[in-house]
Amino acid sequence: MKKVVLSIALVAAIGLVSCKNEAKKETPTQTEQTSTTAAAVTESTFGVRGNCGMCKNTIEKAANGVAGVTKAEWDKTRKQINVSYDENKTNIDDIHKAIAASGYDTDKVMGSEAAYENLPGCCQYDHEMEMSIKGEAKEDPNTH
Repeated sequence: MKKVVLSIALVAAIGLVSCKNEAKKETPTQTEQTSTTAAAVTESTFGVRGNCGMCKNTIEKAANGVAGVTKAEWDKTRKQINVSYDENKTNIDDIHKAIAASGYDTDKVMGSEAAYENLPGCCQYDHEMEMSIKGEAKEDPNTH
């Protein structure tokens, strides 16, 4: 009887060792690596002529309409826009051109004359007005 009990205990012990070894076996796993190119975000500020809140909406809409632009904020008082864009998708010249196509002069590109003529009266700015005003910019009380 002792032999039977010892035999059963031996078989059980071998089974446990065998199970432990199977649990330790690792199957090779495949990991997939994907490379992602980080967006090359660039910030830029440049001059844009305009007068009022309607100008602000149109200028920002034109800039934000360029694929790759992530932010565009036009400062009515300083007559300048701050833009952030992915340089893998667009460039600063395309942003200037888009704003000019909406009728507004930038410090690089003259606005489309046809688009300018279609702007509301309050948005038809002086083509000689200063842009990218530095220091203390005083708002013109005659603009909106």
